[in-house]
Amino acid sequence: MLRLTPVVLFLGACASLPGQGETLANSHWQLLSIQSMDDAQGTTRVPDPARYTLSFGKDGRASLRLDCNRGSGSWQAEAATPTSGRLSFGMLATTRAMCMPGSLEPRLARDLPHVRGYLQKDGKLYLTLQADGGIYEWAPAAP
Repeated sequence: MLRLTPVVLFLGACASLPGQGETLANSHWQLLSIQSMDDAQGTTRVPDPARYTLSFGKDGRASLRLDCNRGSGSWQAEAATPTSGRLSFGMLATTRAMCMPGSLEPRLARDLPHVRGYLQKDGKLYLTLQADGGIYEWAPAAP
């Protein structure tokens, strides 16, 4: 069974112009950590990064593995530099399996609507949340 999770980000006019988001297209990532800006929460390290993956298709479709669930939806990026810019996800459809206690799936699903930007640095991808809400750190993954 699929559930629709509203993940709508507003970035103004993010037209699909040549060069925008090309660094993300056809890339595959696995989650390494979630860095909170709240010192009380600190950084959450992901024990098994392969359980949380994100793939950006050339066709503007994103595919996700959220622990025991899968998801897909649209994505758009507007490059500010060759390695950074704005990022938005459209409506995501996800499966509804109950993951084991301690899963990061609920947190990831909650935070995706708040992604506002991306940065590629030292071979990693950083997705930033609005209002200093945190940073998701991703490493390259096999497709």
